[in-house]
Amino acid sequence: MIEPEITPALIAEHGLKPDEYQRILKLIGRVPSFTELGIFSAMWNEHCSYKSSRLHLRGLPTKAPWVIQGPGENAGVIDIGDGQACIFKMESHNHPSFIEPYQGATTGVGGILRDVFTMGARPVACLNALRFGAPDHPKTRHLVSGVVAGIGGYGNSFGVPTVGGSVGFHTRYDGNILVNAMAVGLAKTDEIFYATATGVGNPIVYLGSKTGRDGIHGATMASASFEANAEEKRPTVQVGDPFAEKLLLEACLELMQTGAVIAIQDMGAAGLTSSAVEMGAKGNLGIELNLDAVPCRETGMSAYEMMLSESQERMLMVLDPAKEKMAEAIFVKWGLDFAIVGVTTDTLRFVVKHGGEVKADLPIKELGDEAPLYDRPWVPTPPQPVIDAASIAAPVSNANALATLLATPDLCSKRWVWEQYDHLILGNSVQQPGGDAALIRVDDGPKGLAFTTDVTPRYCEADPVEGGRQAVAEAWRNLTAIGATPLAVTDNLNFGNPEKPEAMGQLVGCIAGIGQACLALDFPIVSGNVSLYNETEGRGILPTPTIGGVGLVKDITKTVNLSFKREGEAILLIGETLGWLGQSLYLRDICGREAGAPPKVDLALERRNGDFIRALIQSGQASAVHDLSDGGLAIALAEMAMAGQIGARINALPPGPAHAILFGEDQARYLMTCTTTDLAAVMASATAQNVACLHIGTTGGTAITLPGETPVEVAALSAAHENYLPDYMNGEL
Repeated sequence: MIEPEITPALIAEHGLKPDEYQRILKLIGRVPSFTELGIFSAMWNEHCSYKSSRLHLRGLPTKAPWVIQGPGENAGVIDIGDGQACIFKMESHNHPSFIEPYQGATTGVGGILRDVFTMGARPVACLNALRFGAPDHPKTRHLVSGVVAGIGGYGNSFGVPTVGGSVGFHTRYDGNILVNAMAVGLAKTDEIFYATATGVGNPIVYLGSKTGRDGIHGATMASASFEANAEEKRPTVQVGDPFAEKLLLEACLELMQTGAVIAIQDMGAAGLTSSAVEMGAKGNLGIELNLDAVPCRETGMSAYEMMLSESQERMLMVLDPAKEKMAEAIFVKWGLDFAIVGVTTDTLRFVVKHGGEVKADLPIKELGDEAPLYDRPWVPTPPQPVIDAASIAAPVSNANALATLLATPDLCSKRWVWEQYDHLILGNSVQQPGGDAALIRVDDGPKGLAFTTDVTPRYCEADPVEGGRQAVAEAWRNLTAIGATPLAVTDNLNFGNPEKPEAMGQLVGCIAGIGQACLALDFPIVSGNVSLYNETEGRGILPTPTIGGVGLVKDITKTVNLSFKREGEAILLIGETLGWLGQSLYLRDICGREAGAPPKVDLALERRNGDFIRALIQSGQASAVHDLSDGGLAIALAEMAMAGQIGARINALPPGPAHAILFGEDQARYLMTCTTTDLAAVMASATAQNVACLHIGTTGGTAITLPGETPVEVAALSAAHENYLPDYMNGEL
């Protein structure tokens, strides 16, 4: 292959700015080869180097007594007792999923699963967080269909349950959807594997599927804004094979038991380049690769193509040379490629050979350590006015508003989505999707793990700091609401163009808010991902810092869900209700305004109210619990009623305009039920702990009766709530 001349146009095509190219020239003292240019492009793009965000990420809380491994590895690791570790991470596949929704979503799931089992964990659960454009946009239905099918197609075939997630719609995602995938695995605390290469002269082994031309420049594509020609980037999207990944999982876990693995790294973004460089650099070693030994599924592949391919289901390992034959036998047994493609050296150089020629010879540490680090200009988001609830007239009755909101894209049932996912495979799922948090049994119990993904982008747009705090607080509430103790967070920070000071200000503000909340709630961040340049033709997405929370349950029999259990139970409102309508769904979808400051998040109050609720669940005094978030009190009440198919009569509300009290989105609140026998004790406990607690009504009947309103039948609400998404996807709306 005749390599092209390195020109300013070629440099720009590789996503490198002129000053970054000058940095390369200074670093290596010469013009790079074409392959070397590709390697720098892969390692220095936003997706791999975090050059716009890592300055601000440094301030996040990442440590706690139960944290075994924080950010910097393939996934985060926490101790869950009994010699067991929970390993988890979330990553984005936004750009690929917009270009080719099925394969983009599929390979997003495959990639995050590899991040988890690379650490030595067997995957036990997947979650996701999805954001699509306006339902009336011509591409939205196609994108929803493809993404959901892709997530289900990979997870179901691989054999891991997809137990939870979130789905939202907004016109700001019309040209750039979000697909965030989270995976969770279990391992023994003394059998965790890392990506740090050790020992000179050890073989570097390529494992898994063959290398093809799919996904070349995938990471670079994910580090740039979209223009009108997004469809032309289809060749940069990887193609997944869940059955090959299942074989890779079993082969890797079997090999890990032999003691042959010194270091391991999956080939994700930037493929062979990033996996080899990261293993060597972390271990202060050099790496020499011989690409003639790389198994390829296409003929005539160049060094450039092999180094940048993002073909899926591949791993790179440093192995104990004494156990090389044993390792090869395991992979041959599973029908997977096993090839020695390199060796560790003491040179601190990254050397790539192909066809008898040296195609790259670069300083390995500098490929990562010397990546550009930008302190980009940013401006804070201007504060929005606090909306006086009394100034907002109710355009419809509260009963009508309730029925309308339950059939809107954001609040409708997402059953159409999660029924396409196998959420029961492996047999450990305790709660089905649709509640506050997912719950799985650990082994034979009684221990369990709870998971959630959450964020409220409209809050983050109006006030990034408060929105970041709220995203963490709501994830913490979701776990608390089923009885779990929140332990740690993975995040996926999805933002627009960091070169725009306003978008950069959103990123900085949200990170600050997330850090404040994680610190206050003892909820450290152990892994995560940053996805920037989420914009199309200059229009950015809403700032969307997705939070993935993990909590521990000591005994799964001492948990609850949101469903009303029986008639005649007391309904209690926990937390102070002022009727905050700014940035509420009521204001947006009923009054037609996206306006105002979002609700304030009092982190001390969140902790106090959450600890109170968790104690009631543990004691068995709470029969059902639901946290209050989108849509406020009325929506939470309806969701509990629909889940149990039991009505409710509300007799008392906090003071204030009824529509604001019912649909306001004040934070740190829960609805719970208890028996009349336990009512006095629960109320007394709330008073003693200075927790706002109001007995607002009683479960029973077939309708929801709000003060001064015509009763609304639960069955009618359920029909509207359940039918919206299927009708929309069938083209009936």
